Amino acid sequence: MAIKQSGTQVDEVAAKIYRISTPLDVIPGGLTFNSYLIADDQPMLFHTGYRKIFPNTVEAIRKVVPAEKLRWIGGSHFEGDEYGALNEFLIAAPEATPFGSQVGVMTSLNDYASRPARGFADGEEFSIGSRKMKWLSTPHVPHGWDCGILFDASTKTLLCGDLFTQPGTNMPAVTESEVLTASEGMRGMMDYYAHATSTSALLERLASLQPAMLACQHGSAYRGDGAALLRQLSATIEQGAAKQAG
Repeated sequence: MAIKQSGTQVDEVAAKIYRISTPLDVIPGGLTFNSYLIADDQPMLFHTGYRKIFPNTVEAIRKVVPAEKLRWIGGSHFEGDEYGALNEFLIAAPEATPFGSQVGVMTSLNDYASRPARGFADGEEFSIGSRKMKWLSTPHVPHGWDCGILFDASTKTLLCGDLFTQPGTNMPAVTESEVLTASEGMRGMMDYYAHATSTSALLERLASLQPAMLACQHGSAYRGDGAALLRQLSATIEQGAAKQAG
């Protein structure tokens, strides 16, 4: 279902997990900005989107649940497309708690947010009703000291932030085709990954979860062998680092 005149699209990519996607002309060919709504007893929004697209995003949410019923609002790391509309959402959802990593809360969120934020520890699990979410801290992967992602064990969905960013706007909500080629093209164009020594170990940790869905912030969500794709990404990064060192 599309939101009239905005270009914002809402699609259920896994059971009760909705991709809210708005295309923006920020790079040649455009880029989609995806928020993920998890509809449960305590509805959760992962990524608020920019402030300028807040009306689109909140209208999209209302197609699934009343916006005032949101109870968790957060993101992967502190940037405009992850947290820009946070305070607008906290007004719309007066009982919602902003959240992020402990580092993110310490460095940014508790200054920016209009009410106190919840900082999750690495590996911390918490319930939002019928499903349990797990926070995994991934500092500098792909970028940001405060970076982290969420895993929903019930659907084996990894809400993986900027990993596997695919440029373009004319793409399906979900794909079963590999997305590494497109995301590596994007990485080559913009070099938005941190060159961290811990990258391979963190990607292997994510792969060990055996995700069946990679809910990417930019581009299509990927349905398939997420572990294999994460390991392919790790190998590609290692090969590139070896070439540079050589």
